[in-house]
Amino acid sequence: MIELGEDARALGISIAFSRARGVEVRGSGSKVIELAVEEVRRKYTLESLKEDPVVRAYRDFYWRIGIDPTKVRPSSEALVRRILKEGLPSINSIVDSGNAASAITLVPIGLYDLGKVRGKLELRLARPGEIFKPIGGGEKVLSGGEPVLADEDGPIFLYPHRDSVRTMITQGTREVLIVAAGVPGVDASLLRRAAFLTLEFILETSGGEGEEVRVIF
Repeated sequence: MIELGEDARALGISIAFSRARGVEVRGSGSKVIELAVEEVRRKYTLESLKEDPVVRAYRDFYWRIGIDPTKVRPSSEALVRRILKEGLPSINSIVDSGNAASAITLVPIGLYDLGKVRGKLELRLARPGEIFKPIGGGEKVLSGGEPVLADEDGPIFLYPHRDSVRTMITQGTREVLIVAAGVPGVDASLLRRAAFLTLEFILETSGGEGEEVRVIF
């Protein structure tokens, strides 16, 4: 379902992915959010979080691709920080499932409506001038060289921290692609666990059936 380009592989990128079919997007995944909040507050403080080896791996990768992680936090770290400061609001049952799994494992999770994906998917480096339209942000013209997950119409994931509005989860979503985003220093077993936990939460909160988790690197 996803190809990993040689240029992305050279950066040490790895991913775990799965698919949930026949889901029903519901109003809340409060049970999995509550589970994540309890787990995070038991394991971390704002001070200890910075020293976690998984957090450090993502921060190191951000520096490597030209992002200052003290200004743009890795998405999983940002979720945990939010939980420690104020809790985690519910969005919908699918997104809540991904957020909960990401907070528990510290692995960024991308969720995509497969009904809106065109053609094959490839994790590669962006081409100069490609357009990316993130959820909750303005259109971005890519310089080239940024890691992205893209279909035939262009990037849907600015790796590993922003998803595209084009393939976002909505009430009409029935088939979901789950991507656990790996970087150097993050073990494949943790990626597999993150993707599997997301799938497990989605099936619990939103019904449907899932596929086996695959890991590529």
